[in-house]
Amino acid sequence: MSQKEQIIIFDTTLRDGEQSPGASMNIEEKLRIAHQLERLNVDVIEAGFPIASDGDFAAVKKIAQTIKGPQIAGLSRANDMDIDRAWEALKYAGERGRIHTFIATSAIHMEHKLKMSEQQVLDTAVAAVKRAAGYTPNVEFSAEDAARTRLPFLAQVIEATIEAGATTVNIPDTVGYTIPTEYFNIISYLKENVSNIDQAIISVHCHNDLGLAVSNSLSAVQAGARQVECTINGIGERAGNCSLEEVVMTLRTRHDILPFTTVVATEQIIPSSKLLSTITGIQVQQNKAIVGANALPTRPGFTSMAC
Repeated sequence: MSQKEQIIIFDTTLRDGEQSPGASMNIEEKLRIAHQLERLNVDVIEAGFPIASDGDFAAVKKIAQTIKGPQIAGLSRANDMDIDRAWEALKYAGERGRIHTFIATSAIHMEHKLKMSEQQVLDTAVAAVKRAAGYTPNVEFSAEDAARTRLPFLAQVIEATIEAGATTVNIPDTVGYTIPTEYFNIISYLKENVSNIDQAIISVHCHNDLGLAVSNSLSAVQAGARQVECTINGIGERAGNCSLEEVVMTLRTRHDILPFTTVVATEQIIPSSKLLSTITGIQVQQNKAIVGANALPTRPGFTSMAC
């Protein structure tokens, strides 16, 4: 399969997933999950938010020191202190370390949360990416609440951050607001209106508030996104994140109309799901797709996961 046909799986179970109520983990538990994600063969592990707490910093650092396969990402807001702290933890992963910096771009977030103008947000985003790129060429920029952002401004921010050094640009549906056709059109707009879009990988990060996180992610892939940010069992803030197992198995099962692949070791999906449930105490409902008890028996017409 060519690089264009491969979808990068960015697992954020240890960062966004841990924001699910009751899902907090200590360092040892996070390391167990990280080792399982390594066996699952995800491309990127977002290990945490280093500046959030000493515990989060220590966990990201330990994972960066220990895990040898996937890239290791750490989240940072678009400011010098966050970025410096993130790299302090991530540097042990060397070239596999990824600084993931973000700032909101929607009108409602800029006005009520940031109290910044579009120009201020643009300048801050560019400065943050440049600082991150001073540490590593592996920089991801996220336009928080991109799905509700004015499209010409979103395109302007994405173009400027790619020029500043971002190699991955994330277009998140932060509040789980969009629907598949709209999200497809957003990604298509960026493909058509960002002059340097071919110099970065388009990523998508969808929340499940309307139950559409997986559908939205797949629509974005069809429009040109090549990284999907997701979690084991779909855990995450509020109604959760895009479910890793559902995206991966949809791409594998419906290869006839979705000509993409992942490098995920699908035989490790069930062990990953069970380990996360054991550690967090959050059980999946019986009728949950792919990993629910009702979905596990092999039956006619069901594609085996070799689990």
